[in-house]
Amino acid sequence: MKSPTATQGSALAGVWPLSPLQEGLLFHADFDDRGPDVYAVQFLLDVQGPVDADRLRTSWQALLDRHAALRASFHRRKTGEAVQLIARTVTLPWHEADLSAHPEPDRSARAGQLAAREREQRLDLTVPPLLRLLLIRLGENRHQLVVTSHHLLMDGWSMPVLLNELAQVYAAGGDPSVLERAVSYGDYLLWLGRQDKAAARAAWCAELAGADEPTLVAPADPGGTPVLPEEHSVHLSTELTRGLAQLARSQGLTVNTVVQGAWALVLARLAGRTDVVFGATVAGRPAELPGVESMVGLLINTLPVRVRLDGGQSVAEMLTRLQRRQAALMAHQHLGLSEIQKVAGPGAVFDTLVVYENYPAPPAEPPAPDAPTFTVSPGHQATNYPLTLGVLLTDRLHIRATYRPDLFDRREVTELGRRLERVLEQMVADPGVLVGRVDVLDGVERGVVVEGWSGVAVPVVGVSVPELIARQVGRSAGVVAVVDGERALTYGELAGEAGRFA
Repeated sequence: MKSPTATQGSALAGVWPLSPLQEGLLFHADFDDRGPDVYAVQFLLDVQGPVDADRLRTSWQALLDRHAALRASFHRRKTGEAVQLIARTVTLPWHEADLSAHPEPDRSARAGQLAAREREQRLDLTVPPLLRLLLIRLGENRHQLVVTSHHLLMDGWSMPVLLNELAQVYAAGGDPSVLERAVSYGDYLLWLGRQDKAAARAAWCAELAGADEPTLVAPADPGGTPVLPEEHSVHLSTELTRGLAQLARSQGLTVNTVVQGAWALVLARLAGRTDVVFGATVAGRPAELPGVESMVGLLINTLPVRVRLDGGQSVAEMLTRLQRRQAALMAHQHLGLSEIQKVAGPGAVFDTLVVYENYPAPPAEPPAPDAPTFTVSPGHQATNYPLTLGVLLTDRLHIRATYRPDLFDRREVTELGRRLERVLEQMVADPGVLVGRVDVLDGVERGVVVEGWSGVAVPVVGVSVPELIARQVGRSAGVVAVVDGERALTYGELAGEAGRFA
């Protein structure tokens, strides 16, 4: 990564520090510079109605000029400190493709190929802007706009903000003066610098006290060239979605809390323990900062969520306790994950993430009769975690599992989705059910565990379990007994390890 130069300085509008999440993303990007960029974010906008391509490009250029955060590039000083340089002006990378002459069935597939090609082209973090646009003509009054950017620039909340502004600027012929003054992302970074980090460190230490081990469920990372994540979606029925909303209302909870509690139960089964930690994103938009709801930039933060499960506690009590603990930490959500892990230890380390997508609504109708409508279609989100659950609530609850295919296969992820849905069904059916009575496995899985894995029952009289294990060691000391990811222990090694703790 290049260092800032004097030449760059003459064309700069500012030099900003990084937010905690930007620091983390840049750290990973420095090491993952081979192959596809897993931190490239892509939004697909379906555009319906007549489109003036030049006017649309001019409108997007106006947004680029308006929001300094979109003109950032990222560099390290000779001291190693990371900074983002804000260019005074940049030209919007804009391309167009016309697929309208192709047969109708082929157009969507070809558009998908063009979008994939855009995503595969790495963005140079030192050259602004870290975004590019591709307008694809699919037919008369039908277009798709592919917006590819680096996650360092902005969060999911920012895209509806940009779409609202885009609709107004386009209706005004590309004139941004119809918009109110933009609130700078730099204001948020200044606010961040004024927060009490010592108090935040103490709060997170207290929250994670006693959590001594990481909560890791993915196999060991094989290394090698990074691979693009794959996705699997679960769409709950409207009936179950209504039930979740009713459960949340009746217990004074958010749907986000209900989903997090359900994932904690599934995760506990995977990890084999009752004290688990996973990650969650928070909006990071402090109410006391004027105009923060219309700010464009990366304000979200990833934080640990700890859930200690008590089998004798009801699901409703567990969820209420979870929400209260998170509410108590709201004043400390600005602290970066690396700092939390540094002070709290390995218990703050996790490899699964839950992202509840609660964003402002994009414009439903065009602001002018001749203006097109923009609808966001599923695109690609950036994540460096082996498994991320993106949760979106509309008329149905949609759960999109993004996973690394070199660590999980589709069958495993599909089954995890079924387990999560099964737990949510039981929560809705009876919020008073005891946590210990919630069944994560279905009948088939339980049969495999109880009958298939247990083998034929053989009566044993007057022999303890340690004696039985010792006999097995004597018979087959070199046979593999336990497998965890890429590590395996034979019966002899297992006995040796057990002896060290005896």
